[in-house]
Amino acid sequence: MKGKDFEELMQWIRWLQRLGGLTFAEDEDEAMPLRGKKLIVGLGNPGPEYANTRHNIGFRVVDMLARRWGGRFRPLENALVSSVSIHGVPVVLAKPQTFMNLSGKAVAPLVRRLGLPLEDVLVVYDDMDLPFGTLRLRAKGGHAGHKGMRSILEALGTQAVPRLRFGIGRPPGNMDPADFVLDPFSPEEGQMLPQLLQRAVQAVELWVQEGFPKAAQWLHTTVQET
Repeated sequence: MKGKDFEELMQWIRWLQRLGGLTFAEDEDEAMPLRGKKLIVGLGNPGPEYANTRHNIGFRVVDMLARRWGGRFRPLENALVSSVSIHGVPVVLAKPQTFMNLSGKAVAPLVRRLGLPLEDVLVVYDDMDLPFGTLRLRAKGGHAGHKGMRSILEALGTQAVPRLRFGIGRPPGNMDPADFVLDPFSPEEGQMLPQLLQRAVQAVELWVQEGFPKAAQWLHTTVQET
Protein backbone atom coordinates (compact mmCIF):
# COMPACT_ATOMS: atom_id res chain seq x y z
CA MET A 1 0.00 0.00 0.00
CA LYS A 2 1.34 3.43 -0.96
CA GLY A 3 1.98 6.05 1.71
CA LYS A 4 -0.84 8.31 0.52
CA ASP A 5 -3.31 5.42 0.39
CA PHE A 6 -2.31 4.29 3.89
CA GLU A 7 -2.82 7.78 5.32
CA GLU A 8 -6.24 8.00 3.69
CA LEU A 9 -7.13 4.64 5.20
CA MET A 10 -6.03 5.78 8.67
CA GLN A 11 -8.08 8.97 8.35
CA TRP A 12 -11.11 6.86 7.41
CA ILE A 13 -10.58 4.59 10.44
CA ARG A 14 -10.25 7.60 12.75
CA TRP A 15 -13.49 9.05 11.42
CA LEU A 16 -15.31 5.78 12.00
CA GLN A 17 -13.96 5.51 15.53
CA ARG A 18 -15.05 9.03 16.41
CA LEU A 19 -18.45 8.40 14.84
CA GLY A 20 -18.85 5.47 17.24
CA GLY A 21 -18.01 7.67 20.24
CA LEU A 22 -14.48 6.32 20.72
CA THR A 23 -11.27 8.32 20.70
CA PHE A 24 -8.48 7.15 18.43
CA ALA A 25 -4.93 7.53 19.76
CA GLU A 26 -2.53 9.80 17.93
CA ASP A 27 0.20 8.42 15.69
CA GLU A 28 2.94 9.00 18.25
CA ASP A 29 1.16 6.61 20.61
CA GLU A 30 1.73 3.70 18.22
CA ALA A 31 5.26 3.23 19.57
CA MET A 32 4.08 3.10 23.20
CA PRO A 33 4.69 -0.25 24.93
CA LEU A 34 1.65 -2.44 25.44
CA ARG A 35 1.10 -3.53 29.04
CA GLY A 36 -1.70 -5.38 30.74
CA LYS A 37 -2.47 -8.16 33.18
CA LYS A 38 -5.50 -9.23 31.16
CA LEU A 39 -6.30 -9.36 27.45
CA ILE A 40 -9.91 -9.10 26.24
CA VAL A 41 -10.41 -9.81 22.54
CA GLY A 42 -13.66 -9.08 20.75
CA LEU A 43 -14.08 -10.82 17.40
CA GLY A 44 -15.59 -9.25 14.30
CA ASN A 45 -14.90 -7.92 10.83
CA PRO A 46 -13.44 -4.45 10.20
CA GLY A 47 -15.34 -1.89 8.16
CA PRO A 48 -18.61 0.02 8.51
CA GLU A 49 -20.54 -2.48 6.39
CA TYR A 50 -20.06 -5.12 9.10
CA ALA A 51 -20.52 -2.93 12.17
CA ASN A 52 -24.09 -3.95 13.03
CA THR A 53 -23.97 -7.58 11.95
CA ARG A 54 -24.37 -10.56 14.24
CA HIS A 55 -20.76 -11.59 13.59
CA ASN A 56 -19.51 -8.34 15.14
CA ILE A 57 -21.01 -8.72 18.58
CA GLY A 58 -17.51 -9.24 20.03
CA PHE A 59 -16.42 -5.85 18.69
CA ARG A 60 -19.49 -4.26 20.27
CA VAL A 61 -18.75 -5.69 23.71
CA VAL A 62 -15.15 -4.46 23.55
CA ASP A 63 -16.27 -1.04 22.28
CA MET A 64 -18.65 -0.75 25.22
CA LEU A 65 -15.84 -1.62 27.63
CA ALA A 66 -13.66 1.03 26.02
CA ARG A 67 -16.35 3.67 26.44
CA ARG A 68 -16.94 2.74 30.08
CA TRP A 69 -13.25 2.77 31.01
CA GLY A 70 -11.88 5.60 28.86
CA GLY A 71 -10.26 3.49 26.15
CA ARG A 72 -8.32 5.01 23.24
CA PHE A 73 -7.74 2.62 20.36
CA ARG A 74 -4.56 2.57 18.30
CA PRO A 75 -3.33 0.20 15.58
CA LEU A 76 -0.81 -2.43 16.58
CA GLU A 77 0.23 -5.45 14.56
CA ASN A 78 -3.04 -6.72 13.05
CA ALA A 79 -5.42 -5.23 15.60
CA LEU A 80 -6.82 -2.10 17.19
CA VAL A 81 -5.80 -2.09 20.85
CA SER A 82 -6.55 0.00 23.90
CA SER A 83 -4.96 -0.05 27.36
CA VAL A 84 -7.44 0.60 30.18
CA SER A 85 -7.77 0.00 33.90
CA ILE A 86 -10.84 -1.97 34.93
CA HIS A 87 -11.42 -1.90 38.68
CA GLY A 88 -7.71 -1.11 39.07
CA VAL A 89 -6.53 -4.00 36.88
CA PRO A 90 -4.49 -3.11 33.75
CA VAL A 91 -6.32 -4.56 30.76
CA VAL A 92 -5.68 -4.56 27.02
CA LEU A 93 -8.76 -4.47 24.80
CA ALA A 94 -8.27 -5.74 21.25
CA LYS A 95 -10.24 -5.91 18.00
CA PRO A 96 -8.49 -8.00 15.31
CA GLN A 97 -8.45 -6.31 11.91
CA THR A 98 -7.61 -9.44 9.92
CA PHE A 99 -11.24 -10.34 9.19
CA MET A 100 -12.89 -13.05 11.23
CA ASN A 101 -11.43 -16.18 9.62
CA LEU A 102 -7.83 -15.06 10.31
CA SER A 103 -8.33 -13.80 13.87
CA GLY A 104 -5.48 -15.96 15.15
CA LYS A 105 -2.98 -13.88 13.17
CA ALA A 106 -3.85 -10.92 15.39
CA VAL A 107 -4.46 -12.67 18.71
CA ALA A 108 -1.38 -14.91 18.92
CA PRO A 109 1.12 -12.02 18.46
CA LEU A 110 -0.69 -9.99 21.13
CA VAL A 111 -0.59 -12.88 23.60
CA ARG A 112 3.14 -13.32 22.96
CA ARG A 113 3.84 -9.59 23.19
CA LEU A 114 2.05 -9.31 26.53
CA GLY A 115 3.55 -12.54 27.86
CA LEU A 116 0.26 -13.56 29.44
CA PRO A 117 -0.83 -17.04 30.50
CA LEU A 118 -3.91 -18.08 28.59
CA GLU A 119 -6.08 -18.01 31.70
CA ASP A 120 -5.67 -14.22 31.57
CA VAL A 121 -7.04 -14.03 28.02
CA LEU A 122 -10.75 -13.81 27.22
CA VAL A 123 -12.24 -14.01 23.71
CA VAL A 124 -15.76 -12.68 23.10
CA TYR A 125 -17.66 -13.88 20.03
CA ASP A 126 -21.02 -14.81 18.54
CA ASP A 127 -22.32 -18.37 18.77
CA MET A 128 -25.10 -19.88 16.66
CA ASP A 129 -25.30 -22.94 18.92
CA LEU A 130 -26.77 -20.81 21.73
CA PRO A 131 -30.26 -19.27 21.61
CA PHE A 132 -30.29 -15.54 21.01
CA GLY A 133 -29.29 -13.64 24.15
CA THR A 134 -27.80 -16.62 25.98
CA LEU A 135 -24.35 -15.88 27.43
CA ARG A 136 -21.90 -18.60 28.41
CA LEU A 137 -18.40 -18.48 29.86
CA ARG A 138 -16.12 -21.45 29.15
CA ALA A 139 -12.54 -21.92 30.27
CA LYS A 140 -11.63 -24.12 27.30
CA GLY A 141 -13.08 -26.16 24.47
CA GLY A 142 -13.24 -26.56 20.72
CA HIS A 143 -14.34 -24.03 18.15
CA ALA A 144 -17.68 -25.73 17.29
CA GLY A 145 -17.38 -24.51 13.72
CA HIS A 146 -16.73 -20.85 14.53
CA LYS A 147 -13.98 -19.91 12.08
CA GLY A 148 -12.63 -17.02 14.11
CA MET A 149 -12.23 -19.15 17.21
CA ARG A 150 -10.79 -21.97 15.13
CA SER A 151 -8.11 -19.62 13.80
CA ILE A 152 -7.22 -18.53 17.35
CA LEU A 153 -7.00 -22.07 18.73
CA GLU A 154 -4.82 -23.14 15.80
CA ALA A 155 -2.52 -20.13 16.15
CA LEU A 156 -2.09 -20.69 19.90
CA GLY A 157 -1.86 -24.47 19.58
CA THR A 158 -4.31 -25.20 22.38
CA GLN A 159 -8.01 -25.34 23.24
CA ALA A 160 -7.39 -23.89 26.72
CA VAL A 161 -8.54 -20.39 25.76
CA PRO A 162 -11.27 -18.83 27.95
CA ARG A 163 -14.18 -17.42 26.01
CA LEU A 164 -17.49 -15.61 26.41
CA ARG A 165 -20.02 -16.92 23.90
CA PHE A 166 -22.87 -14.60 22.93
CA GLY A 167 -25.81 -16.56 21.57
CA ILE A 168 -27.27 -15.38 18.27
CA GLY A 169 -29.44 -18.44 17.53
CA ARG A 170 -29.73 -20.49 14.36
CA PRO A 171 -30.64 -19.09 10.93
CA PRO A 172 -34.31 -19.43 9.99
CA GLY A 173 -35.45 -22.03 7.47
CA ASN A 174 -32.82 -22.93 4.89
CA MET A 175 -30.87 -19.69 5.23
CA ASP A 176 -27.12 -20.06 4.74
CA PRO A 177 -25.36 -19.61 8.11
CA ALA A 178 -22.71 -17.48 6.36
CA ASP A 179 -25.43 -15.04 5.30
CA PHE A 180 -27.11 -15.15 8.70
CA VAL A 181 -24.06 -14.04 10.69
CA LEU A 182 -23.41 -11.19 8.24
CA ASP A 183 -26.95 -9.86 8.58
CA PRO A 184 -27.98 -7.24 11.14
CA PHE A 185 -30.01 -8.30 14.16
CA SER A 186 -33.77 -8.26 13.69
CA PRO A 187 -35.69 -5.24 15.05
CA GLU A 188 -36.97 -7.38 17.94
CA GLU A 189 -33.44 -8.54 18.76
CA GLY A 190 -32.16 -5.00 18.42
CA GLN A 191 -34.49 -3.84 21.19
CA MET A 192 -32.97 -6.42 23.54
CA LEU A 193 -29.33 -5.84 22.59
CA PRO A 194 -28.53 -2.93 24.97
CA GLN A 195 -29.53 -5.02 27.98
CA LEU A 196 -27.66 -8.07 26.71
CA LEU A 197 -24.53 -6.09 25.94
CA GLN A 198 -24.67 -4.61 29.43
CA ARG A 199 -24.88 -8.09 30.92
CA ALA A 200 -21.95 -9.30 28.80
CA VAL A 201 -19.86 -6.31 29.89
CA GLN A 202 -20.71 -6.96 33.54
CA ALA A 203 -19.57 -10.58 33.16
CA VAL A 204 -16.27 -9.48 31.61
CA GLU A 205 -15.68 -6.90 34.33
CA LEU A 206 -16.35 -9.50 37.01
CA TRP A 207 -13.90 -11.86 35.27
CA VAL A 208 -11.27 -9.14 35.45
CA GLN A 209 -11.95 -8.30 39.07
CA GLU A 210 -12.82 -11.65 40.66
CA GLY A 211 -11.61 -14.33 38.24
CA PHE A 212 -13.24 -16.91 35.99
CA PRO A 213 -15.10 -19.08 38.56
CA LYS A 214 -16.96 -16.20 40.20
CA ALA A 215 -17.79 -14.58 36.86
CA ALA A 216 -19.14 -17.87 35.50
CA GLN A 217 -21.16 -18.53 38.65
CA TRP A 218 -22.73 -15.06 38.47
CA LEU A 219 -23.46 -15.29 34.76
CA HIS A 220 -24.87 -18.81 34.79
CA THR A 221 -26.94 -18.62 37.98
CA THR A 222 -28.38 -15.09 38.09
CA VAL A 223 -31.68 -14.48 36.37
CA GLN A 224 -31.63 -11.85 33.66
CA GLU A 225 -34.20 -9.12 34.10
CA THR A 226 -36.68 -8.66 31.29
